[in-house]
Amino acid sequence: MFNKDKENGLKQAAIFTAGGVVTATGVIVKLGGMDLATAETTALIGAATIVAAGAVVGLSAYGFKSILVKT
Repeated sequence: MFNKDKENGLKQAAIFTAGGVVTATGVIVKLGGMDLATAETTALIGAATIVAAGAVVGLSAYGFKSILVKT
């Protein structure tokens, strides 16, 4: 029974991660490239960075959900 719960948890984590990646990709498509400008330098934030951030946000949403809802 424990293995089934662990498997369901992994599936949910993958779904939340994929949701974060898809959302981040949608943001990239809608906004295009992004620049981070400071007083002395300018850095281009690439698509891979934003997609990785989307995956992290998706996993953190899963963690927050599993804290709130114990199944």
